[in-house]
Amino acid sequence: MHDTATQVVESGVAAAIMRPMSKPDTAPTQVPRRARRAPDPGERLRDSTRTRQRILDAALAEFADKGYAGARVREIAQQAGVNTQLISYYFGGKEGLYNELMATWHRQEALMAREGASFADGIAGYLCAFAARPDLLRMFAWEGLTRQAGPRPPDTEPGPGEEPEVVDIRRRQAAGEIAADLDPGFLLVFLMGAAMAMVTIPEQIERLCGVRVDSEEFITRSDRQLRLILAHLAGSPRGSAGTPRPGEPAHAGADNGRPELPGDRRHR
Repeated sequence: MHDTATQVVESGVAAAIMRPMSKPDTAPTQVPRRARRAPDPGERLRDSTRTRQRILDAALAEFADKGYAGARVREIAQQAGVNTQLISYYFGGKEGLYNELMATWHRQEALMAREGASFADGIAGYLCAFAARPDLLRMFAWEGLTRQAGPRPPDTEPGPGEEPEVVDIRRRQAAGEIAADLDPGFLLVFLMGAAMAMVTIPEQIERLCGVRVDSEEFITRSDRQLRLILAHLAGSPRGSAGTPRPGEPAHAGADNGRPELPGDRRHR
């Protein structure tokens, strides 16, 4: 009897397993998908602008770290979170990226050149701009170190006549803002070298000046010392005794009355 009962139970279980599952009376509720809204032209423009800026920021970091020759578009794309084809679409490749960075810097320079600003204000503006974006200075340093490997930046080819910066210095010399016996080109080069020092010799700055290059104190003290130096370089309007005559280069006759320097044997 026990065996019969067991068989009945087993047959019932088997029947339950073999019996097809009954379908639900109603189908499961389908969650409607939200229609995807196409971005309006303004949004597309903002996305494009943000993407371009990410690419430019990544390119600046890459050029600052490796120079033009060592920079790789693939690395730039990876840092910007885009593919290399997008870089080609926006900028045409590595040279286009480099030229766009230089053009961006020139536009910033134009904004800093306020009409009526003093020479000291202009130089201090450069100092603050480079302190805020030291990667720019590093890129410029690489440009000098590997000048044959990369494209010549736009607007750097020597042209006929004097450069605008030199013309501006001569104007300031004529007004007495800068001593007339200083050569404008060399003055600008020396000031550029002083600005480059924060990325080329930061250890020497910290050793000699006792302040960290990346500190606000360095910028504040540099601004003050720069203005003092430029104040000492101030001259008198042209036509005063000892200044070049109109039309005469500022460096003409610079050896006249110049004290002999150590090792200078030209006058012996």
